[in-house]
Amino acid sequence: MRLTIEHRAAGGARAGTLELAHATVSTPAFMPCASHAVVRACPPHVVAGIGIEVMICNAYHLWQRPGADIIGAMGGLHEYMSWPGALMTDSGGFQAFSIGGNSGISEEGFAFRSHLSGEMLHLTPEVSIRIQDQLGSDVAMVLDECVAYPSEREYVADSLGRTARWAMRCKQAHGREDQALFGIVQGGVYTELRARSAQMTVDIGFDGYAIGGLSVGESRQEMLGALDAALPHLPADAPRYVMGVGTPMDILECARRGVDVFDCVLPTRNARHGGLMTWQGPLNIGRRQFATDERPLDPDCSCPACRQYSRAYLHHLHRTEEAAGWELLSLHNLHFYAELMARLRAAIAGDCIAQLAEQLSPWTQRDSE
Repeated sequence: MRLTIEHRAAGGARAGTLELAHATVSTPAFMPCASHAVVRACPPHVVAGIGIEVMICNAYHLWQRPGADIIGAMGGLHEYMSWPGALMTDSGGFQAFSIGGNSGISEEGFAFRSHLSGEMLHLTPEVSIRIQDQLGSDVAMVLDECVAYPSEREYVADSLGRTARWAMRCKQAHGREDQALFGIVQGGVYTELRARSAQMTVDIGFDGYAIGGLSVGESRQEMLGALDAALPHLPADAPRYVMGVGTPMDILECARRGVDVFDCVLPTRNARHGGLMTWQGPLNIGRRQFATDERPLDPDCSCPACRQYSRAYLHHLHRTEEAAGWELLSLHNLHFYAELMARLRAAIAGDCIAQLAEQLSPWTQRDSE
């Protein structure tokens, strides 16, 4: 893995390329969530066709179904999905926490019941790395604990220490040379804990660094404060990835500070509920006013939905819950994100991020819905 910084802008923003085992990704980059080895309602070849270069899959879900051993035997995720781009895998820690809660966490790892079979599972740092090794992603993530918001400072301090110890075990268990390994910074909204976690993670040493536990209910001010506390402690020559973020304005603010990679379920989740992203602001296609609207969703968009179909037709597909509607609306939102990242990279190269922020002024609200 190699990160090449080609452009820098005031405030720390940077743009370049991230060379991985299977593909080279332009940064800043957005990763759609393909938790089950597919972006919901969107086949991989179609996602590749709208300019998405990297996706993130989930170790827990693929461990449960179809099984990491099956995917490994079929040549890994890239072969299994027929995906030409880059892939990251999340460790499964967030899913384990959301299913098992605090009661399932120990020094050993997570103990919880499968959401499919009810079987008792034990997800340890070593198990998570073994699963991700079988999946064969370009980048694997260490197992970490994403604490709930709000959480008491004492618990968050204990948790980040455990996350650091798990990270060390992950590094010791990781041996795949064609797969990078990222550490994860935790610490909740406590700035001094974020700084401490960042330094502990860097001291262990990883190929890249993620900042987790954000966009879980905290305010934008708290989110950016936590990010500002962590970033100065991360190596300037390593990739920086903020997990689970987010809205167009959140991405812009994080990229201004030097973040390289993002992921979020928002574009496809919103699309399934009729929430669409345009350069004129949010649009809810389910509203009756669009039943006879012959215009495209966004005149500035070249996605399949906007090139070929009217708002009236897409309104009809959404209201009748047709699978084709889920695909077209999801592709529209993903295309918006691909275009957002392209404009962001150009703004960094031209040191004109303020102008892009003005273009995003319709998106001043944190919740794009």
